[in-house]
Amino acid sequence: MNNVFVYCETEGATIAEVSQELLTKGRKLANELGVQLHAVVAGSDIKNKVEKQILPYGVDKLFVFDAPGLFPYTSKPHTDILVELFKREKPQICLMGATVIGRDLGPRVSSSLTSGLTADCTQLEIGDYDDKKAGRHYEGLLYQIRPAFGGNIVATIVNPDHRPQMATVRSGVMKAEVLDEAYAGEVVYEDVAAFVPAEDYVVKVIERHVEAAKNNLKGAPIIVAGGYGVGSKEGFDLLRRLAKELHGEVGASRAAVDAGFCEHDLQIGQTGVTVRPKVYIACGISGAIQHVAGMKESGIVISVNTDPAAPINAIADYVITGSVEDVVPKMIKYYKENSK
Repeated sequence: MNNVFVYCETEGATIAEVSQELLTKGRKLANELGVQLHAVVAGSDIKNKVEKQILPYGVDKLFVFDAPGLFPYTSKPHTDILVELFKREKPQICLMGATVIGRDLGPRVSSSLTSGLTADCTQLEIGDYDDKKAGRHYEGLLYQIRPAFGGNIVATIVNPDHRPQMATVRSGVMKAEVLDEAYAGEVVYEDVAAFVPAEDYVVKVIERHVEAAKNNLKGAPIIVAGGYGVGSKEGFDLLRRLAKELHGEVGASRAAVDAGFCEHDLQIGQTGVTVRPKVYIACGISGAIQHVAGMKESGIVISVNTDPAAPINAIADYVITGSVEDVVPKMIKYYKENSK
């Protein structure tokens, strides 16, 4: 009772990376609260296939729901599973990925349980809260932290009275770390029929198409990212040349995407991809909170900007003051001359 729960998403019998990231964070939150970490997974033909992908992250109890109608994902069966399970288990926290599935499932579950939900969190912490108006003190609440008002502020949201405290987190925001390959967690195989009535399966997936990503921003060791300061699509062609020389990937800020300089799938930040490269070269990027939220875990940050006072420079390890069209060709030339 009152444990931390993580909903584990599946693609066939493979657990989503974002779920493993949340299991790692969930383990840390559970330790702070002195409770157990529980996980729930629902799919088809997943028994004896998913346990070793979940338990090593420090899961004390895993609830497995295995039935033919649970994959591909449809809203009603998964919603009923979580709602009924949470009514029985009464968790204090539930975490899930801010994916297509999480964004559909999270609001349905929170609405059914009247618990509330904070979407797209960039940080999760445990802390206390004083409601001065009601004169009440709360201990051990989940701080659900995310950029707000277009990324102009960072908001810390708490849910003092309703349970579970629910939050979704984007893939890549947290770091997945196996706690113990032989972690001895309990596995419970639930009777799906006791949770999901037959009418829940009235919606069936006739055809399903999964398209591979066009880039590998999440796994790239080097990223050359462009902002509005790049100035044009042609400017991004220059960044692509540099990225090709460095065997890296090209990324972008929201301002560059909104300006039409590049495709949306290159967007890094709160409303895009979260990355952790070894080297992040920020070209013409101002450094708004929303963008920084998606790249602040980078190893080395190099800023190329005409404005020496650009906010991105405050977190950069190296700052090059100059225009992208002047600096980047020199970087390409220097790398070619010294990489032979």
